[in-house]
Amino acid sequence: MQNGSEAGREVPLFELEDVSIAQLGAGMASGKYTSRGLVEAYARRIGSLDRQGPTLRAVLEINPDALQIADELDAERKSRGPRGPLHGVPILLKDNIDTADRMTTTAGSLALEGTIAPRDAFLARKLREAGAVLLGKANLSEWANFRGHRSSSGWSARGSQARNPYALNRTPSGSSSGSSIAAAASLCAVAVGTETDGSIVSPASACSCVGIKPTVGLISRSGVIPISRSQDTAGPIARTVEDAAILLGAMSGADPDDEATHSSDGKASRDYTAFLQKDGLKGARIGVMTPSPRSIHHAARDAFVKALETMQSAGATLVNPVELPGLRDLGSAEDLVLLYEFKAGINAYLAARGPGSPVHSLADLIAFNDRHAGRELPFFGQELFIEAQKKGGLDSTEYLDALKHCRECTRDNGIDGATDKDHLDALLMVTAGPPGPIDLVYGDAHTGGTSTLAAVAGYPSITVPLGYCHGLPFGLSFVGRAFAEPTLIRLAYAFEQATRVRQPPRFLPSAELPA
Repeated sequence: MQNGSEAGREVPLFELEDVSIAQLGAGMASGKYTSRGLVEAYARRIGSLDRQGPTLRAVLEINPDALQIADELDAERKSRGPRGPLHGVPILLKDNIDTADRMTTTAGSLALEGTIAPRDAFLARKLREAGAVLLGKANLSEWANFRGHRSSSGWSARGSQARNPYALNRTPSGSSSGSSIAAAASLCAVAVGTETDGSIVSPASACSCVGIKPTVGLISRSGVIPISRSQDTAGPIARTVEDAAILLGAMSGADPDDEATHSSDGKASRDYTAFLQKDGLKGARIGVMTPSPRSIHHAARDAFVKALETMQSAGATLVNPVELPGLRDLGSAEDLVLLYEFKAGINAYLAARGPGSPVHSLADLIAFNDRHAGRELPFFGQELFIEAQKKGGLDSTEYLDALKHCRECTRDNGIDGATDKDHLDALLMVTAGPPGPIDLVYGDAHTGGTSTLAAVAGYPSITVPLGYCHGLPFGLSFVGRAFAEPTLIRLAYAFEQATRVRQPPRFLPSAELPA
């Protein structure tokens, strides 16, 4: 039995716990595993941990066609060989990513419950082409945490409150809550999340995972329920940098239906594992953004200091501290941009869902939530929906000025300015502090997240496990210029291999207390 329990219920051992994509592939090649067997094993794991036992509530639904798909991929492996490293590997998708199958896509909302998307998201199609088994849909902060103030990350009307596998009364953070829980708890091999500001890196940090928030345009957003066309991106959440790199390569590519991906031509790699170098810190120049004692827990700050020592020992040159004057001036400009872009994006998305959808606009969503307030609005409201509905179009001067200001603050006076000035390969910062308690009354507690710089710039970041405080995880982020994913993967992998911090979750009822 594994060392974890709640109310006397122990968690059974699991053969595939922390098994990597490469190990799954080798097992299928040798005959130890089959894709069908993997699907069945992960489905049992979901049944024992997600629906009962610790009751993680990370998974909204399992693909009813998963076993058939796995059988077809097993037969193809025998007749033709594998398509690549993801052949037959079960993956969970966040429930704001369209799949044109028997699974629904709802962003966790009852407003879209039971509805099927008319076509696969581009990234879902890419994963199918790579031979992945789309195992199911992961829970999330409803509408990717863009609905109301005082929200609780990981809560959706469809899935209820998702729980952190390291301490069940702690937030999993969000909005890619279910994807991060599922990856951490080995409910799947790897998972896909999405981010507008923090929604990949923050839950990955809170669940001791690796999360890659790519450059906007590296992965298509077509078929992903939108918030912001200038900041939205999908990305991998995994237990290792290697697995995240494999998944990133499978999803990347230009899509005619997402003009942002045209900028990735010649800059995307089909194989990011080529940048996995154990000595990847040697010769690197890294700018250090020292965490404030008021914003980050002392345990995370202490671990950060040790991380700096590790990097210097591995041959990195640290520029400490790095000043980013643009961040001080960002103000509420990001909020304005998101409100305008959400209204435009969600109206276009819902209109494209066709006549079978029960809602066709943001106004419809607001009205639906009002009619079903008992189930949709029991803990927090829809103030962001209402604020967005009042905004004009994307030709508004207020919007255009705010967007320009955001880019100047985070690019010219932010990442580009700092990396040019000091000839840096990346910036380094604590991703967030240890996750706070789940609080359905007051909402999420602030733990000092640092996602905004890369998110608003539309630039890449990668978080890796940094340490634990009373058993609660927190992460370390590498941030770079546009399309610097190869460099960030190289640095993150070298740090991961030098430290090997990550520990699997034990599903404790609360944070560990000193003996």
